[in-house]
Amino acid sequence: MVSTVQNTDVKQKDADRAMVVAVMSRAVFEPGADDDEMYKVGPAFPLLQALQRVNERLLEENPAESLLFDVVLITTDRKQQQQSSHIISSTRHYGLDVSRFCFSSEEDFVESLLKNNVLLFLSTDQNEVSQASQKGVLSALLGLQTASCPSEQLRVLFCGDAIIQPDTGPKPASRQAAQSFSAQLGEMRRRFGVFDSPLNIVLVTSHGGRESCGTALQTLRSRGVSVDEAYCLAGAPRGPILSLLSPHFLLTDGFSSLEG
Repeated sequence: MVSTVQNTDVKQKDADRAMVVAVMSRAVFEPGADDDEMYKVGPAFPLLQALQRVNERLLEENPAESLLFDVVLITTDRKQQQQSSHIISSTRHYGLDVSRFCFSSEEDFVESLLKNNVLLFLSTDQNEVSQASQKGVLSALLGLQTASCPSEQLRVLFCGDAIIQPDTGPKPASRQAAQSFSAQLGEMRRRFGVFDSPLNIVLVTSHGGRESCGTALQTLRSRGVSVDEAYCLAGAPRGPILSLLSPHFLLTDGFSSLEG
């Protein structure tokens, strides 16, 4: 059973152009006591602020812009569902631009993603990320470091090692989803100049030399994605550079965490 509630406090996005991003509500809010009407913010709170900042800047550049992030909160926790009004009022209290609230069982949450045409699903639960990815929904795992990410700039990291995997045989649905999302993200990035962009795209190649990094760059460019920064680690651990870059999430053709 899936129930969807539209947020009447915000203007709904263009369904044909918007990039729908779904986030598990427990990653955004941390429930307090039963009588607490307002939830405390969770690790994904800066992420939602960063998505919102990109939208604000896009609309500043062009008030008629339709290529915007469309945020959906997914709730499977029974207690939070019983306190659905707390989630909605907390979203209003913190001024978050959330279009819809979806309430479903743990077994049906992927259905809610498909029904809402979700392009990217984000959760702190690796099992949920895996389930969504297996059904062809591009998914990424949020870590505790997300809480310390900036709220004024959305930082997206691409895994170059996954990008340069040979395209042999039919493309998995998750890979097709990754390519579709990256193309739209690249189009969105082109709306801004080189400097002072609210959207920062980074490429990190963990293995191989400069040739591997160059191939990944060329592949992204062929998909319409120009990166702001590129790093070739040549086998070095990712942890130090990830701590420095503070990306909100990492995109691969499947799913991955931001652990080093």
